[in-house]
Amino acid sequence: MQRLYDFIRRHPTGVDSFWAVFLLGLSGMTIVVGDVGHGGRLERIAIVPVVLGLCLVVALRRRAPEKMLLLAIAMGVLQLICGVRPNVANFAMLVITFTVATVGERWASRLALACSLTAAALSQLRWPNEEGTPRNWAQAVFVVVVLTVPFVLAWVLGDSMRTRRAYFDQLEERAARLEREREAQSKVAVAAERARIARELHDVVAHNVSVMVVQADGAAYVMDAAPDQARQALETISSTGRQALAEMRRLLGVLRTGDAEESGEYVPQPDVEQIEELIDQVRKAGLAVDFKVEGTARPLPSGVELTAYRIVQEALTNTRKHGGPHAGASVRLVYFDDGLGLLVEDDGRGAAHELYEDGGADGAGHGMIGMRERVGMVGGTLDAGPRPGGGFRISALLPLKAADR
Repeated sequence: MQRLYDFIRRHPTGVDSFWAVFLLGLSGMTIVVGDVGHGGRLERIAIVPVVLGLCLVVALRRRAPEKMLLLAIAMGVLQLICGVRPNVANFAMLVITFTVATVGERWASRLALACSLTAAALSQLRWPNEEGTPRNWAQAVFVVVVLTVPFVLAWVLGDSMRTRRAYFDQLEERAARLEREREAQSKVAVAAERARIARELHDVVAHNVSVMVVQADGAAYVMDAAPDQARQALETISSTGRQALAEMRRLLGVLRTGDAEESGEYVPQPDVEQIEELIDQVRKAGLAVDFKVEGTARPLPSGVELTAYRIVQEALTNTRKHGGPHAGASVRLVYFDDGLGLLVEDDGRGAAHELYEDGGADGAGHGMIGMRERVGMVGGTLDAGPRPGGGFRISALLPLKAADR
């Protein structure tokens, strides 16, 4: 049964043609055994093209509904002129009315409704005494109403189906649009997550590994001359490596669970209070850092605290990487009424222009890109570049909101 239904849906014109041939056969039988077409000479001549035209209307009603409506109207006018009395083939007018109301243009639907309201009246005016007995006006009106009702019902049913199809088409379009929007949002979310992961990996790996590299080079240099210093450097490498592993474990835990709070075994996100620990670690690695806090410290939103920590971490990492062996740095943390200010300066050699402006495919400059992205996410501003007197400066202003902790 389903195959038959699918076949009918795939070949609508073929199905309509079958019914047109069936209607043609019934009309031919009516002409042969009935009294249709046995009137005047003009009726006998016109009956054949009228029947053929109406059958053609049925065959092509879905392929060209507007043209078939006009053809049906032309056949009706020909019937009125030539006196071809209503017959089985006139069922095509009912069919084309339904079809045009369902899938035709609006003007064709309105024209079909107008013709449906007037066809019965014109038929009664053309053949007032069809049954051989005169009718009074009440009988004539009753007959007109009875003949008009099927055409009006066909038009109403077709127009209802048009409205229903339009509604379902609108639902399908809306569903498709929502699907496209959902896919676009998913792509944006994936891109944002990739950027977040890249920032976290860069901050964790770049800082800790750079400390380990500096300490390893120092230990190798003083291994024979100062074993105690070499041992201290190896201890720093060990503690830094453990810290890097802990942060990597935390990051991987967030990626697996999707929520850092669900993974109690992982260390929490760094905050402003841990900046001093970070600076102590950098000092142990051999970089002289002057750290000051101005203003009254107070709780900050977690996003602002993490951003401040990562900015200081990346800035000091860049100082060790690009400032040279004798570079020093200073870190200022300033609490304003409506913002948190950060100023990190060094007196080293500075960095190449492409490292703080363009970034690179090999990872060079991606720390600055990450800092700008972090600051942008909390609605702040970042300025980075060489100092007029030498060295490098990074300043940031992070707006404060009510802490939600």
